[in-house]
Order: sequence, then structure tokens, then C-alpha cells
Amino acid sequence: MPDYPVISGKTLIKILESLGFEVVRINGSHHRLKHPDGRITTVPVHQNIDLPKGLIRKIVKEDLQMEFKDIFK
Repeated sequence: MPDYPVISGKTLIKILESLGFEVVRINGSHHRLKHPDGRITTVPVHQNIDLPKGLIRKIVKEDLQMEFKDIFK
């Protein structure tokens, strides 16, 4: 099992934007991102607090339907 990095929500949003996702809505501290092919995810941005590894894994595998190596090169 890959070792997911510890990153903040802001950093994850930057990574996802480089993969073609765009922020479509912000509700409080939660940013909703959508890809042109229809994939959608929500990323919490709480100052510079790191996201839990389980949440990063859930976003990558379930929401984005991608593999670890495709996201974090």
C-alpha cells in the first residue's frame, strides 16, 4: 500500500487543478472541484492544517477514481 503524503487542503487543490479540476463552489471551508469528465470531489481547507491520510486516500481512490502514482508523482 502506498504511503500517502501529509499535505494541506490548499496543496491538494493546487495538485487537482494541475490535473484539470476546477473549483466550482465554495461553501464555508469546503471547496467543491469538478473535472470536465464529470468527476466531483470536496476538499476541506482549514487554514494550513494537514488533511488526514485516510481522507486523501478516499478522495484519490473513490472520488477521483485514480491511483496514488497518478496523483503524486
